[in-house]
Amino acid sequence: MVVEDWKKLREICLGLKSQSKKIVFTNGCFDILHAGHVDYINKAKALGDVLIVAVNSDISVKKIKGSKRPIIGQMERAAVVSNLKAVDYVTFFDEETPAKIIDYLIPDVLVKGEDWRTNEIVGAETVLGNGGKVERIKFVTSQSTTKIINEIVKRYCAEK
Repeated sequence: MVVEDWKKLREICLGLKSQSKKIVFTNGCFDILHAGHVDYINKAKALGDVLIVAVNSDISVKKIKGSKRPIIGQMERAAVVSNLKAVDYVTFFDEETPAKIIDYLIPDVLVKGEDWRTNEIVGAETVLGNGGKVERIKFVTSQSTTKIINEIVKRYCAEK
């Protein structure tokens, strides 16, 4: 389910916490969804009861990836992510980092990829300071959206 209203999502989280449900949070652009994303999301869900995925809005993606991104608009990216079996809720954030929404929701588990050191993970201080955990997930593929885009350009746009 896509929940754009953070206030509504916070109410949902408070209700889930009152039922002793463990809320897991992760985020990303998910511009061109690939097997690495799906594996990562499945592993994140396994760390708790409810998985919230915060998708970088189009504005946010442009800030961090440049003017040519995203390839896929935020509503379509959210639709794809929200239809993954492991995902319970999807929301958006416009900032370069998810710090504000993490501070607002205070999940029980914050998940990022193994390429991030715990002390570099945005929101780690908030989650740890509230008794939660920060987990780093090992990647099973070296796939990335940038690699996919570069391969498409190489195959279809290179001079012959």
